[in-house]
Amino acid sequence: MLLLYILSLLTSQAYLSPVTKDALFQYIDDHQNDYIQRLKDWVAIESDSSDPSKRNQLQHMMQVTKDYILQLGGNVEMAELGEQEYSPGRKLHLPPVILAEFGNDTNKPTVCFYGHMDVQPAKKEDGWITEPYTLTEKDGNLYGRGTSDDKGQVLALLHAVESIKKIGLPVNVKLFIEGMEEVGSQGLEQLVEEKKNTFFSNVNYIVVTDTPWLSVKPGITYGARGNCYFLIEVKGARRDLHSGGFGGTVYEAMSDLIYLLDLLVDVKGKILIPGIYEDVLPLNEQEKELYKGLEFNLDELQADTGVQTFLHNTKEELLMHRWRFPSLSIHGIEGGFSGSGTKTVIPAKVIGKFSIRQVPNMNPSVVEKQVSDYLENKFSERKSPNKMKVNMVIGAQPWLANMNEPQYLAARKAVKRVFNIDADMIRAGGTIPIAKNFEEVLGKSVMLLGIGGPDDAPHGQNEKISKFNYIEGTKLYASFMQELTSF
Repeated sequence: MLLLYILSLLTSQAYLSPVTKDALFQYIDDHQNDYIQRLKDWVAIESDSSDPSKRNQLQHMMQVTKDYILQLGGNVEMAELGEQEYSPGRKLHLPPVILAEFGNDTNKPTVCFYGHMDVQPAKKEDGWITEPYTLTEKDGNLYGRGTSDDKGQVLALLHAVESIKKIGLPVNVKLFIEGMEEVGSQGLEQLVEEKKNTFFSNVNYIVVTDTPWLSVKPGITYGARGNCYFLIEVKGARRDLHSGGFGGTVYEAMSDLIYLLDLLVDVKGKILIPGIYEDVLPLNEQEKELYKGLEFNLDELQADTGVQTFLHNTKEELLMHRWRFPSLSIHGIEGGFSGSGTKTVIPAKVIGKFSIRQVPNMNPSVVEKQVSDYLENKFSERKSPNKMKVNMVIGAQPWLANMNEPQYLAARKAVKRVFNIDADMIRAGGTIPIAKNFEEVLGKSVMLLGIGGPDDAPHGQNEKISKFNYIEGTKLYASFMQELTSF
């Protein structure tokens, strides 16, 4: 069918653009209903990786993905990861990772795309306006769990492969698709290490298809913050105590914990731990200029979040503190009483949870020592007889790429070709461990080229992807593969 488009365009007086571009885009437009139907079918599979009762559906989702790749003509290996200890004495089979390949021409560059098929939990009673596992089209948006994160983005890529194969793949394509991303990608780092001299040996570029734009304007992500996640445990009595019998007579663990948590960050968001800012990569004038041209609306962010006043007043300041400066957030307290109603308990043990999003050139091991030393000193000053322990349970490193690498230049050209505007070069405030892992283990150039919108709510209620992003994103991935051949 695509060849017919090419012939018709060649004979058309209106033909101005390169025939491959026009024919390719027309093919995608003409098949968009098929693409939406396939997304509907995939959303209906409840591939929630956090729910052991849905593990069969997750396994089914990986098989469905494999079958479609085979239908497209790809070669597929299903890499087994073994078992997951879900709870003491209970194990579940981990879903296999899809390792797929289209083309093996040594004269062409090879690009490997990463994505995932598992989703976050979703229930209608949580506040969804639609059934979360039934794709619903409304006001130009496609609602459903996984539409943006990450089934919709992976499908856009696969549809791009399908369409461009009609005229010949300009590059070799590899796919690395997992099913446990939403719960920590168990076993993935080891698999990357195992496959670095086989599956990844001829890969030139790695693209992550699991990211949103900053605004309605397309964005290319070149950096992300890391994450040091801490637990502070404070232990007092041997058991929980009644406040009527013991209130005013004991050193309470909860009071000690709240005291320590209050010493971590001030009201303006400044981290109070000594030395924490010493290793932050200095801000230069070239980087400053990048922030000025970014499309970002504070009023829209306020309307979307319901936050009336942010810590910073300008677009540039807010984005810098969201992306390229460290932040500390307190997440919760485990222990004591947190249910509805009243209960006059003095908890014997409590655990505070907080994280520091660190940036280049901060080192997680250095951050761990800074935090531990600071909290131990402050607890000593309090002179409480309770026991305090600090533990860093996550130490994911930040990631920052060179925006002038070939695949970034190709992506910029592809954005210009599809949307007729220049891409925003953006960073992520969150953490993307797989990007840093790919970079360190494989020594490859890594780029995040997602097609999600800024208000897609990927982990929340009413997740969606706009129909525009879904279809035009398909064109973006196809164009990127074509543009990559010129570098």
